[in-house]
Amino acid sequence: MIRFAAIRLIEIAAMLALMSFVIYGLIGLMPGDPIDLMRSADPHASAADLARLKAIYGVDRPLVERYLAWAGAAVSGNLGYSRLFAEPVLATVLPRLVNSLLLMGSSFLLAFLLALILGIAAARRPNSRLDATVNLLSFAGISMPSFWLALLLILLFAVELGWLPASGIGAAGGGGFGDRVRHLVLPVATLSLANLGPYTRFVRAAMRDALAQDHIRTARAKGAGEIRVVIHHALRSALIPLVTILALSCGGLVSGALVTETMFAYPGMGKLVFDAVMGNDYNLALATLLLATATTMAANLVADLAYAWLDPRVSYR
Repeated sequence: MIRFAAIRLIEIAAMLALMSFVIYGLIGLMPGDPIDLMRSADPHASAADLARLKAIYGVDRPLVERYLAWAGAAVSGNLGYSRLFAEPVLATVLPRLVNSLLLMGSSFLLAFLLALILGIAAARRPNSRLDATVNLLSFAGISMPSFWLALLLILLFAVELGWLPASGIGAAGGGGFGDRVRHLVLPVATLSLANLGPYTRFVRAAMRDALAQDHIRTARAKGAGEIRVVIHHALRSALIPLVTILALSCGGLVSGALVTETMFAYPGMGKLVFDAVMGNDYNLALATLLLATATTMAANLVADLAYAWLDPRVSYR
């Protein structure tokens, strides 16, 4: 197990190095550069001023040379300076990362817990009215655009009823923990409802397959109670494919949800990544995209290790 984890960590490091070069190259090949954007903001800048700025920022050097300079600084812990926000990259990323983890983590846990309840209930009674109702609600959730759902929630709870704030992360001057929770309710509800349908379908399908296995019939024949059969035997088998799906979803916890964050004016990672790429902010775009990549690969490593715990037949020796 330790040897397997060590090899995977080396593979993750190599993949991050490769992805950093690919992302840096794609951003560098985009039309325009930071100096061109500066020139559009200051039409009085001369050609000599622009050439001097390009030399200072290293934009006049070949792409590979620029990447190697950035990689050397990044390995030492210096991720550079964000041109768009006029501050170090870490100072820009960390507050928005915390915001996205609160939003995405809360909605992820809520959606998955509800999906477990609905999926297990539907799988235990296949082709029943409950199963049909859960399927109908799941398809409705899958078909519902997140921006439309966000508008409905804003109109109902913020405009008509006035119970909850429509945007932001807190009142001016800081309103404390309770105020932060009130601002999270609508975006968390939007993301939870948007993800509930797919998660419920996955749980229902995995549980139906697990409940049809021979060892489940054996457990029931031995007199095991229904709760023990469902929770201890069937759910543990059903979690194996679900762990893979959840691991692939972890990248979204870091990269954020652009549409939802935009609808609720929520300062998270989704809007930050979009602004960094569109604004040719190399350092910020690289840091945010690589963070999402590293999170996804680390989550897949955790999922691979979880397989051995869920299924004794899996061994990494």
